[in-house]
Amino acid sequence: MQNNRNYFIAIALSVLIVLGWQFLYMNPRIEAQRKAQEAQKAQQQTEQTQQPAAGGQSAQPNGAAPTGQATATATREEALAKSPRVAIDTAALSGSINLAGARLDDLRLKAYHETVDDSSPIITLFSPAETKDGYFTEFGYIGTDATGAVPGPSTIWTAPEGAKLTEKTPVTLTYTNDKGLTFTRTISVDGRYMFTVVDKITNSGDAAVSLSNYGRVTRYNKPTTPSVYVLHEGFLGVLGAGSGISESKYTAIEKENQSNPTVTGGWIGITDKYWAAALIPSQTIPFDSRFSHFTDGQPRYQADFKGEGLSIAPGATVDVTNLVFAGAKEVPVVDEYEAKYSIPNFDRLIDWGWFWFLTQPMFKLMDFFFRYFGNFGVAILCTTIVVKALFFPLASKQYASMANMKRMQPKMEELKAKFGDDRMGLQQATMQLYKEEKINPIAGCWPVALQIPIFFSLYKVIYITIEMRHAPFFGWIRDLSAPDPTTIVNLFGLLPFEAPALLHLGVWPLIMGVTMFVQMRMNPTPPDPTQAMIFNWMPLVFMFMLASFPAGLVIYWAWNNTLSVLQQSVIMKRHGVKIELFDNLKGLFKRKPAPSK
Repeated sequence: MQNNRNYFIAIALSVLIVLGWQFLYMNPRIEAQRKAQEAQKAQQQTEQTQQPAAGGQSAQPNGAAPTGQATATATREEALAKSPRVAIDTAALSGSINLAGARLDDLRLKAYHETVDDSSPIITLFSPAETKDGYFTEFGYIGTDATGAVPGPSTIWTAPEGAKLTEKTPVTLTYTNDKGLTFTRTISVDGRYMFTVVDKITNSGDAAVSLSNYGRVTRYNKPTTPSVYVLHEGFLGVLGAGSGISESKYTAIEKENQSNPTVTGGWIGITDKYWAAALIPSQTIPFDSRFSHFTDGQPRYQADFKGEGLSIAPGATVDVTNLVFAGAKEVPVVDEYEAKYSIPNFDRLIDWGWFWFLTQPMFKLMDFFFRYFGNFGVAILCTTIVVKALFFPLASKQYASMANMKRMQPKMEELKAKFGDDRMGLQQATMQLYKEEKINPIAGCWPVALQIPIFFSLYKVIYITIEMRHAPFFGWIRDLSAPDPTTIVNLFGLLPFEAPALLHLGVWPLIMGVTMFVQMRMNPTPPDPTQAMIFNWMPLVFMFMLASFPAGLVIYWAWNNTLSVLQQSVIMKRHGVKIELFDNLKGLFKRKPAPSK
């Protein structure tokens, strides 16, 4: 069992080395390449980008949502000044609605800053199409010759004088075409991130008309940070009321556009790590959708849908309601929207991963402690205690098995001496010894195996949830979702230079390494020199690898190691087994006798 356990550790170490290579070497390299590409783009005087088709009509075949193009040369301020707008001002949002297309293309998140410094700029989510970072949503219609010009990307809507969109004051926009169709659009927003768009279409003409509504989310850029395997960024949606989440990476859509089947119910959108824009069509009207990448001009990404055709008789009025989520992926807010609007699987807007059944409860437990203590770092410590308590019966069996194996070491040595090179005989005698002593040699492996999903779930919670973003602990840890900012190379900030990424080793990774070293010294040193070397070097290797991980995860690991040492000491003492810690520590500093000549 001792050999198997060490082999498992060696395998885990190999996997973590690969991850460390990705985080410590490849990610900085990718980031440097990205900055170089951005600098080159900034020198270009003209960039082609998307501009919707003229006249409010679709420029695409088969009645698809518009995708047109134009040249983007304006700054954000210049672009905002080009068209009439209605201001947005809520407790959570600021920005404006572009009356050209009734487009939501100017949105900032008041509660979130770009860095941990509260004086840094607030997060900008949406920007106009005329800028290189264009990102917006809009709704429109696809008509026929009989309908005349229907609302589209370039339609100029009329707004009341002095209109402003707030939580308490919706905005009503109007547009009437030459065929007697009047569109009255009422836009409202709640105190967080959900917009409700209600269109009343009145046919004042003499003949029935048929038209389809569409909605789209379009952006010209991808996230600036390199993607990682634990997080999905890109296209996503639920295609049908009973369907699961559908996810597509930017790179996959760049290779081939994705057309989705006609469904009733669901939603589509584009997500970043902490922010998202999602369209929720009417849950009773069938719609088609697609995820697309266009390269005619400035490369751009688009998630759009087209609803089933609507027929409006003369003198009749039809209502069409759509929702737009645009903002931060706050867990309680997203969960509330799912329940309030009956949006299927809207909680999966947050990337809980394959182990969502563990990740979501893990977050709720941490959030419970946060609401009590007001500090997510303390919540991590409390959550670790709860997890250790839940696994205490298994851990007790693990350490009991290890204790029994230690007691059997003298008898095992006798068997080795007795059977020599007879491996088959040694194996049979060993199994008989286990049977007589009622020892399960694999009992010590199960607790470790079962805790791997727990560890991964905690990593997901710390890495993906916006509640962890810029969440402080104590002292120098001002952001639990970022690595420990200190480093031993510059004496933790006393020397006036920044340490290279590969040598970055903060205080908490050092603490974690020490606790891991102590935990491993609780057991006898393996007799095999290779295994002994792995045990000696493992804490050091883990220190450097975890230095690039979120500080919250390193704090968890260090605290978990500490609790494990205490737990193992109690259980080993209860079974009358000697604790090897102090003897092992003394052995490190003893001078080995020189080999006899």
